[in-house]
Amino acid sequence: MKVQIDSQLCQGHGRCYDLAPDLFGEDDEGYATLTALTADGNVPEGREGDIRLAAANCPESAVLVHEEALNDRR
Repeated sequence: MKVQIDSQLCQGHGRCYDLAPDLFGEDDEGYATLTALTADGNVPEGREGDIRLAAANCPESAVLVHEEALNDRR
């Protein structure tokens, strides 16, 4: 599973980093970022539910979840 943040959509509501602060962070202006655990876009094993919850709670749909690895698509 992969995760991305669409910086064009993010409005800095902070729900993602409130729900999973070790997976999502914030920049100096309060916009969502990925942390060291997710910086490469890979979701740590066992944390898929947290990523899905954060995505479901983003009012701007800025947390993008890819159920399969991007390079696994044919």
